[in-house]
This record gives sequence, C-alpha cells and structure tokens, in this order.
Amino acid sequence: MSFQQVQTVRLSERIIEQIEAAVATGDLLPGARLPSERELVTQFGASRSTVREALRVLESNGVIRSRHGDPRGPEILPFSSDRLAKQMLMLIHVEQLNLTELVSFRMILDRSANLLAARLRTEDELAAMEQRIEQMAAAIGADDASFSEADFAFHEEVARASRNRLIQVCTEVVRGVVLSLISDRITRSDSSTELMHRSLQHHRDVLAAIRAGDGPLAARMAQNSLYGYYADYVDESERTSLLALLETDDAADALEAEPGQPR
Repeated sequence: MSFQQVQTVRLSERIIEQIEAAVATGDLLPGARLPSERELVTQFGASRSTVREALRVLESNGVIRSRHGDPRGPEILPFSSDRLAKQMLMLIHVEQLNLTELVSFRMILDRSANLLAARLRTEDELAAMEQRIEQMAAAIGADDASFSEADFAFHEEVARASRNRLIQVCTEVVRGVVLSLISDRITRSDSSTELMHRSLQHHRDVLAAIRAGDGPLAARMAQNSLYGYYADYVDESERTSLLALLETDDAADALEAEPGQPR
C-alpha cells in the first residue's frame, strides 16, 4: 500500500470554505453583512493579510461586495448566472468542456424547456413569446443585434414558462457561452438573412406547438433545430453525441443531409 503526499491548505481557503458554506446553508442570506475585517481577524484567528486574501477571492467569485470606506462589513450578494457563466468559461479555457458537450447540453435543456412550457404555459406567457417573435421579424434586414436579443429573449420566456429555475439559469448561460464561441463564424456568414428567416419560422412553429400543448412536438423541434444549426460547427468525429439525442428517423435524415444544408 502507498500513500500520497499531503498538501498544505492555505488558511485563506479555509476562510472561504466557511463563508461559502454559510451562504449555501442559508445562514448568510443575500443582503446580509459579514463582520468587519478586524472582527473577522479575531473570529478566524488569522492575520489581516490572510483575511483580506479570502475576501478578495470571494469578491472575485461574486459572493460578496465590498465598498471602500464603508464602515459596514462586506455584503453577501444574491446568486447570479454570471458566476456560473464564468465557471463554465474557465472550464472551456482549460479544455475540460468542448463545443460538442455544450451543444449537447443545450439540446437537452431546450427539449426539456419546450416540453414543460407546452404543458404549463399561461396566456400571458404565450403573449410574451409572441411579442419576442414580432421583434425578431421586425429586426430582419435592419438590426442583427436586435434580432439576436429578441431570439435570446424568446428562449428566456420559454424557459420561464417551464417553471424550473435551473433550466432558466442554465439556458441563459449555455446559450450565451455557445454563441460566444462561434460568433465570428456567424458574423462572417454570407447567408445571415436567410438564416434569420429560417430561425423566425422555426420559432413560430415552436410557439404553435407550445400553444397547442403538444410538448413532444415542441421538444422534437428544439433538438432537430439545434442539431441543424450547430452540427457543422463541431468536429465531424464528435457529431455522434449530438445524433444520439435525436429520434431515430430524425437522425437518419440528418446523416443524409449535405453539410451546411437545413436538417
């Protein structure tokens, strides 16, 4: 039997662990204040530099906010999807997540969101989705950025109608991260207007399925559309992971389609 060498844990990491644990358990709620720096030094039995290092890391991670000159202690911040996005981007940068995995996850998310929205949506939520589609239509040929914003907002409305906050947060983060990775290639596309018209029709079809309460159809549309849009951006050897999420007939059709053509 062999043992691994023990590693020294920095005292600041222990302080971070305790504060994050208190936030996770609800002992520290958003808006609450930590004790002053001097009091934290006393409570943790650590040096001022160690406490300051822990607070810097917590602020960098979006857990707390400190204001210079504020006599009160650092403020506990509410959860933000920006923190999750930052962590995912870090994973991507160290090559622990690739585009295929992200697209695959988004296919799962959008499928679930569409399925639940079709069964749980309200009339007000349907009206909000319709409004986003109208904004998309008005932006075609006039303002690409507005089209993208309205497109993003449509998916947010669908995710909200799913009644699942994790789907809402993950949809926002994953969609933004995926688009950031391929934004240059989209911008250079010679058929952006055609893609917008195709996207607009897809969104109208999805809304029709959600309005009709046809969850399976809305879910299938999400998977097929995302595969058709992103498959050419991932390595051909990795497309099997995306095809595995499609129904058998849809997967067969996708394999027969020519690269760059609608699937």
